[in-house]
Amino acid sequence: MDNSKRATIYFDAEVHQALRLRAAATDRSISDMVNDAVKLALAEDAEDLAAFDKRKSEPSVSFESLVRDLRKRGRI
Repeated sequence: MDNSKRATIYFDAEVHQALRLRAAATDRSISDMVNDAVKLALAEDAEDLAAFDKRKSEPSVSFESLVRDLRKRGRI
């Protein structure tokens, strides 16, 4: 890995065993697998933030007013 940093993380024993087995089966390191998983999670967060930003100009509706409206229309 270029410009990598070291971190210590702790896994549940079963998770660590699954990671070791998966790493061996796919001929990858646990570090590579964890790095990819973290990057995927961060990319999903970035997509969520972009979606929120795209919709920020939409009017917001409070939970209470939504429930009142649903009740008034006989939906609940």
